[in-house]
Amino acid sequence: MHRTAGLAALVALTTLAAAPAQAAQRPAREISATVETPSLFDDEAGGDADADDPAIWINKADKRRSLVIGTAKNGGLRVYDLGGREVQSIATPAGGRFNNVDILSGFKLGRRLVDIAVVTDRGLDKLRVYRIEASGLTDITSADVPLLFSKDEAEVEEQATGYGLALYDRYAVVSRRHSTRLGIFRLEERNGKVSYRTTDTLDLPREFRLPDGTSWSPCAEPGEDPQVEGMIVDAAAGVLYAAQEDVALWRISLRGGTFSSLPRIVERVAEFGVPGAYDPESEECVLDTANDPGFGGRISADVEGATIYPTGKRDGYLIVSSQGDSRFFVYDRRTNRPLTIFSVTDGPRVDGVQHSDGAAATAEPLPGYPRGLLVLHDGENVPNDDRTSTNFKYVDWRRLGLPS
Repeated sequence: MHRTAGLAALVALTTLAAAPAQAAQRPAREISATVETPSLFDDEAGGDADADDPAIWINKADKRRSLVIGTAKNGGLRVYDLGGREVQSIATPAGGRFNNVDILSGFKLGRRLVDIAVVTDRGLDKLRVYRIEASGLTDITSADVPLLFSKDEAEVEEQATGYGLALYDRYAVVSRRHSTRLGIFRLEERNGKVSYRTTDTLDLPREFRLPDGTSWSPCAEPGEDPQVEGMIVDAAAGVLYAAQEDVALWRISLRGGTFSSLPRIVERVAEFGVPGAYDPESEECVLDTANDPGFGGRISADVEGATIYPTGKRDGYLIVSSQGDSRFFVYDRRTNRPLTIFSVTDGPRVDGVQHSDGAAATAEPLPGYPRGLLVLHDGENVPNDDRTSTNFKYVDWRRLGLPS
């Protein structure tokens, strides 16, 4: 089944989703991280490793042996303990590039229920699946898994491939790079391995009608549409939150393996409606901020990593990265009402978080984190020895000062 969220259907939705003016002026709470993982370097000497997206695995038999799993793009997967130490490194297959990761508990594999980590391999346009145990991760991907979005290998070379990822039940929601398309894929066991098949697709809008009656599309390189990366599924509510980087944070209802409602905007980026032009020389978009029509929200593009900290079956917090200004926005999980803003600044032992992509949260009490843990990608890790350095930061949930 394929669906397109049309322009006309979204006129009212895109005009009613602005954040309260007073919320836009609220200062960010400054907190610090307690632990960081080793530096990853995106150069030949560092194995082209670039941290991006984390996930948290809870070892219910022994919480001290819980793990943080992070993607490192060409550098594969890195697995860390609760002290931030690397305990496993998994290389990509030839041509692979690991983008996002998520975890699913209780997946039926043969006669056993296992926990699995699923990764988008944007280099090959496939999903890879790993069984998680305290001793580490084991690849259980079927040898014949299909391409996610591409028709053939020639199209894979264009790299409009699987990108963002969120898991629920037995399904994976995957976004397509340089595209507005989202797909739902059912995960299926085949002779002790895991494959998948498409159950639904949805195209988010690429053009928007503004409240003044004009139309606007976010600036992009020619041939590219505004993509989604950060995503999280609130399984209890049957809702997907999808961060369309240069546009908005969307809320989309799910039913089984299908998209079951028109997308609704939770909050737009601050640059929503601002005219812009692509400069081929700098390979960047130049925004005409002098002609900002004032229809944007608070999030500074890109809107990125999304995660949920639950305080009950339907209550808790939705956390989203405002990558452009290195802040994080917190919303009420049930109502999506804006609650607070925070930034992670330099602490006594661990530097702050800048330009964050991925985020993961758990409310499970863990050693050193009695009210839960928030793990954030840091896009500008320091010190960096004049090399591009990234890693993951661990934040004690208590530092956010929110009821849990």
